[in-house]
Amino acid sequence: MQRFMIADSSDVVRKVGKRILSELDFMVSEASSAVEALANCQVQLPEYLIVDSGMDNALELISTIRGMEGGKEVKIYYCVVEADLKKLMMGKRAGATDFLLKPFDRKILTAVFGSRAIAA
Repeated sequence: MQRFMIADSSDVVRKVGKRILSELDFMVSEASSAVEALANCQVQLPEYLIVDSGMDNALELISTIRGMEGGKEVKIYYCVVEADLKKLMMGKRAGATDFLLKPFDRKILTAVFGSRAIAA
């Protein structure tokens, strides 16, 4: 089972994402802050990570994970509220693999990650 982490300051976003991704057969962990996410990643890196752009130190979290052993293999999705080109480029420069628009729902998460869970 592939590991997935959702790093978002919103309890609701984390709970909804966890429920949907768990149903797609991911082992999902949550982090309410960049500090908590980094601590979890130092114990065990996930294969997938959603990082909320509105969370304090989100970009630093991404770049720190990229610098860790095995960190370049993590698929990091920078989650933004709107398709703001400047914010998207900042995420890409920090090391984000791709982007997700927030709020996400079952349809979006299934479209993006559904086949990946099955393929593992």
